[in-house]
Amino acid sequence: MSRRSYQGLPVRTGLLTRYLDAMGRTPIEEASLEDIRASREQVYPAWPPFSWITGPTGRGVRISDAHVRARDGHRVPVRCYAPASDRPLPLLVYLHGGGWVWGSTFMYDPLCSRLAAAVPAVVVSVDYRLAPEHRSPQAVLDCLDVVTALVQDRATVVADGVPAYDPDQVGLAGDSAGGNLSAVLAQQLRDLRGPGGEPAVRHQALIYPATDMTLASPSIRENAHAPILTEAAVHAFRAHYLGDAPTEDQLRDPLSSPLFGDLEGVAPALVQVAEKDPIRDDGTRYAAALQAAGVPVRATEYVGLPHGFASFPGACPAGKQAESELAGEIRRHLAP
Repeated sequence: MSRRSYQGLPVRTGLLTRYLDAMGRTPIEEASLEDIRASREQVYPAWPPFSWITGPTGRGVRISDAHVRARDGHRVPVRCYAPASDRPLPLLVYLHGGGWVWGSTFMYDPLCSRLAAAVPAVVVSVDYRLAPEHRSPQAVLDCLDVVTALVQDRATVVADGVPAYDPDQVGLAGDSAGGNLSAVLAQQLRDLRGPGGEPAVRHQALIYPATDMTLASPSIRENAHAPILTEAAVHAFRAHYLGDAPTEDQLRDPLSSPLFGDLEGVAPALVQVAEKDPIRDDGTRYAAALQAAGVPVRATEYVGLPHGFASFPGACPAGKQAESELAGEIRRHLAP
């Protein structure tokens, strides 16, 4: 494992990230396929002391599982979070992080259930296919197919187990690789219309998103030995997702690098980044590009925090603030 720098982190954050770096999963740059598959099965318990770190699950939120059929016939698993309501609620599609390689919908029960309660909205978390078994653009295609079905085939997917929702009020959200996928989907689906004829995707919430596969962001070198995510890990995740020797065209393809896509007319955005994150500048550069394209955007940098802070808010002094901002911005754009 490469050396890590914990300088400048809050005390609680530093203690937790030291523990995770020392005792957690095998670093991605060293992990075998067997290691990767084993890591995908990990789920943190939903009770103390673990919930002191991840935060509790949202109160009054019903969690269920369903499937949405992709274009190739694959049944994409989705995990649904539905707060009690006497009216149709907006839909928030959540795309989990994990470098397109690991992670799962189950790992995001705390965050997704709290967002469902706080917005309030029906949250559908997508278990898209992962690399290296399924390389780019499979994750994008799975997520596109799910969102398109949720908007255009609402009756079918509700009948298949997805809770009822308002298909005219759709938001996208995701962290890290999921932030990348959310940004890509916002571009790909800018012309998707809801039943009422208005653009279906009303907002994109991007939490420390990866946006540039050329790895040109200066923060990658600045935070090369950061906690949780290092420069070496960034390169390893990209190799799993795009292959060991991607061409320049692959690196700049908007399906993998949304920074190089057409941004005009995409949904308004929230972009949250972490100061001690190698891909911090991916987020700040993307927010600037959105603003230059005339897209309303709120960009926030959380000082002293590392990549991944949304998954351990209990160990971050600004964790509640970041989550409150996230829920508030989604609510502001999706409220009927």
